[in-house]
Amino acid sequence: MSLASFRHGVHPAEHKDDSAGLPIERMPFVARYVLPLAQHGGKPAVAEVAVGQRVTRGSRIARADGFVSAALHAPVTGTIQALGLRRHPNGSQVPSIEIEADPYDPQSPPGGAAMDPGSLGPDAFVAAVQSGGIVGLGGAAFPAHVKYAVPADRPVHELVVNGCECEPYLTCDHRTMVERAADVVRGVRILARHLGVERSTIAVEANKPDAIAALQGVLRDVLAGDAGIAVVPLAVKYPQGAEKMLLKALSGREVPPGKLPLDLGFVVNNVGTMVALADWFDRRMPLIERVITVAGPGVERPANLVVPLGTPVGEVLDRCGLSRATREVVLGGPMMGQPLASLDAPVLKGTSGILAFTDAEVARPNEYTCLKCGRCLEACANLLNPSRLARLARAGRLDELERAYVMDCMECGACSFACPSHIPIVQLIRAAKSSLRDRKAKG
Repeated sequence: MSLASFRHGVHPAEHKDDSAGLPIERMPFVARYVLPLAQHGGKPAVAEVAVGQRVTRGSRIARADGFVSAALHAPVTGTIQALGLRRHPNGSQVPSIEIEADPYDPQSPPGGAAMDPGSLGPDAFVAAVQSGGIVGLGGAAFPAHVKYAVPADRPVHELVVNGCECEPYLTCDHRTMVERAADVVRGVRILARHLGVERSTIAVEANKPDAIAALQGVLRDVLAGDAGIAVVPLAVKYPQGAEKMLLKALSGREVPPGKLPLDLGFVVNNVGTMVALADWFDRRMPLIERVITVAGPGVERPANLVVPLGTPVGEVLDRCGLSRATREVVLGGPMMGQPLASLDAPVLKGTSGILAFTDAEVARPNEYTCLKCGRCLEACANLLNPSRLARLARAGRLDELERAYVMDCMECGACSFACPSHIPIVQLIRAAKSSLRDRKAKG
């Protein structure tokens, strides 16, 4: 039986075998943590601690600055060492909170009496999620509560939970579904009740049969076959995990340019976000750590690790062993991830992986003239013309780019992957989009 998918896309080598079977381990605590106030979509959080102040694990150290913002909590018990500019993974220096961990504290998990989400009204539920610092854990790190604040005139009819994890190398979502399937389902039920939906779908690519079996086992054995939740296997293709592609595969419907899944009656969230909801409401544990994959040819001991936020990337790589042959370290996946300029940069809420690559992977082949072969058009899941966008970007023709729907590009990199002339299409598009945003910001 053919599995549901979407038009176009590409099939990069998966490179998941080294870590897909590795159980989640806990990263040992280190001496120093750096928490940028800007590690989610929207406005950065506002620090509410002072240098020299002692903080406990899970206590709030920065409040949300407005609605499209999220709180920040201490990942460890320790002392505020500094408030100032520190290196962000994007290379910039941003306001941050530095914590020196107490070496004698057991760093016990935070906890408290469970909060019944069913007893909360819509506004109180949204406020509770914001106070837990929960953001989307699929990579974008957009504050989760914003998606949950659904206007009365735009009802949701289905919750879609994304377990595709289509980026090569990454297996953190895979292991989360295998090892914490009950919490994934618990988070789905919490959110489905708030949204008032009768149907929820957990979508998983078919290359994760153990994850599919674990989720189906919870539905069968624990919930006696809850008819309101379905686990749906999907075809393996990149970028299946992009929410617009995911909805196309599941429903056959396309999200129009400039619109959101909510405009079609869907809310889409990552499986890790569902676990974060369960942890917050059932265990009173805010988002202070996350599962990441550490892999790539430059990693000696691949792993799936629970890592406290703010842990320097270099400390994680020391734990897993960094080969001398490593030439580039990337946060996230190889298709959409961000190369690091310094290993001092910390793990953030949106960090899904740390990948180390050698010369063989990072070598830049010679660029040739566009062959007009159309492979980038066949690769683009958003049905854009990447070759044309790249030419316009090189020429700096921003107005024409905007009219050609460049802002609908999700920068997945499928076009660059497919290009036989090795044209850096997505990099050109990304730079042009940044120029467009800057021009609009200046008015």
